[in-house]
Amino acid sequence: MVGSTIEIDLAALRYNFSQVRKLVGQSTAILGVVKSDAYGHGMVAVARELETQGVEYLGVSTCREGVPLRQAGLKAPILLLLGIEEDEITEVIKHDLTPVLFRGDIAQAISAAALAAGTQIPVHLKIDTGMGRLGVPYVEAEKFFELVKSLKSIRVEGLLSHFASADEHDKSFSTQQLERFRRVLNQAKSAGLNFRYAHIANSAGIIDLPDSYHQLVRPGIMLYGGPPSQELHHPVPLKPVMTLKTRVLQLKEVDAGSPLGYGCTYLTSRPSRIATLPVGYDDGYDRLLSNKGEVLVRNQRAPVVGRVSMCLITVDVTEIPEVQPGDEVVLLGRQGDEEITADEIAAKTDTINYEIFCNFGGLRKKHYVNGLVG
Repeated sequence: MVGSTIEIDLAALRYNFSQVRKLVGQSTAILGVVKSDAYGHGMVAVARELETQGVEYLGVSTCREGVPLRQAGLKAPILLLLGIEEDEITEVIKHDLTPVLFRGDIAQAISAAALAAGTQIPVHLKIDTGMGRLGVPYVEAEKFFELVKSLKSIRVEGLLSHFASADEHDKSFSTQQLERFRRVLNQAKSAGLNFRYAHIANSAGIIDLPDSYHQLVRPGIMLYGGPPSQELHHPVPLKPVMTLKTRVLQLKEVDAGSPLGYGCTYLTSRPSRIATLPVGYDDGYDRLLSNKGEVLVRNQRAPVVGRVSMCLITVDVTEIPEVQPGDEVVLLGRQGDEEITADEIAAKTDTINYEIFCNFGGLRKKHYVNGLVG
């Protein structure tokens, strides 16, 4: 088949989950973050596999991600990390979803809808301890707790915050956030809020800040085999879950001085053997990899030459004379003893491994291997 293939190794996912469990122990619950289609890995398949490993919670961005998980038969509690708007409350009740809460008007609307439905809705309260994005500012937390406490149809199940720089070598700001979070937890308890989970630890917190575990942790990137950064104090072994593959579509012998690709940005310096591959920026292979990306073919590296176009790239295989049309080519992942990681590609495109996974995964169909469930 002409085109690219995304392969997802669910055995690697299980291994990475086991690494989280080994770090946090059995007494700390794990929320597997599967937002943004599980960072491009396929939300439903990943969530199903995590359920086989005993994940206690799943985390998505919005109701639009939570509902398909319920429709696919997922049973674990599902936290809506970006919260909800008032017009989504009916779906929350219908599909037993748990919203993150940080706005008073939404808190009141949820309580009124729950009262009318004769139920209580579980929520997690988000406090901004320094990230500066979502959440009640920590200096305003007590006032927010008083409001929530007065709403009898809301059941506070958790209280959370988010690290801004736990993936950096300098942990001073993360330590400051932790102190603020602890003060807020005490304020919540003083206000009479009884909740099961306090949580702030993301992947970097899990790896480097064991004091941040509390009752629940939220691994994201580490589940998919990506280190949160290269600045961690205590990196742990992880296995990449995603591989991007294609096949050689055509081979050409070209003379020295031959231009390749749009804009003729590459001229061959010698008689060359050029392989054309059916992959491009439509597949998430960034145009910034023009003339600097590499691929694996016949267990060796070959450079991308010329511009990355929408559906095609060209690579120089002059030094790999045994290459033939139809040979497998790996753009992300391992082949033989060689490996191209998301971090390597991210460094060449001035971004982070998170974006590489999301771009490659996109909405493309994925091929799952080594899974425990269908």
